[in-house]
Amino acid sequence: MTGASETIRKRGRPILIGLLVLALLPIGGVLIHAVVPPPLTLLMTSRALSGNGLFYRWRGLDDISPRLVEAAIAAEDATFCAHSGFDMKAIEKALRTNASGRRVRGGSTISQQTAKNVFLWPGRDWIRKGLEAGYTVLIEATWSKRRIMEVYLNVAEWAPGVYGAQAAARHWYGKDADELTAREAARLAAILPSPRRYKAASPGPYVRRRAARIQAAMGTVRNDGLAACVLG
Repeated sequence: MTGASETIRKRGRPILIGLLVLALLPIGGVLIHAVVPPPLTLLMTSRALSGNGLFYRWRGLDDISPRLVEAAIAAEDATFCAHSGFDMKAIEKALRTNASGRRVRGGSTISQQTAKNVFLWPGRDWIRKGLEAGYTVLIEATWSKRRIMEVYLNVAEWAPGVYGAQAAARHWYGKDADELTAREAARLAAILPSPRRYKAASPGPYVRRRAARIQAAMGTVRNDGLAACVLG
């Protein structure tokens, strides 16, 4: 009997080690990227393999215009500095909108989008959404809000094959990310929902209207300190 128990323990040990490794991999990845820029993401790789090219330039937050930070918060996540990864009011509103049969809305925060963009694959399946929630909890627990914003602005897609604020600034305006004006930042934020469809330079009526609303909201972000956790 003792021999049988010992055999079971020996056979089960590799399985337990494997499960432990699988559990620690996400934590290890999150801790590494708390200080090391992501080299490539699954989205970047899949887009490149599809023939979209790859223009990715990492820039520290000090070398990105604060106007782009304000624009991202105004456009994507007004409660970024206040929540712990999830905006429950936005999620409830999105669920009500979707349930009514109107245009599908998302309730994702910048933290959730960062988790998805860095660690996961494109898609809307429930497995990915569950992993996204887990990674969101991890990055909120181990990264500062400033780091979350820095990574977000550096891995977001701003045009087909164009990733990060620096690449976007060069692609759309022929300048560096720290030179972006409030108007340019608002237009970049305006195309974030569909960067493969809309243009930040010489935009159409929809992007111009949306950018104007974002630029106006940027004043509220600035005056009410809604970006204080990032810009100090």
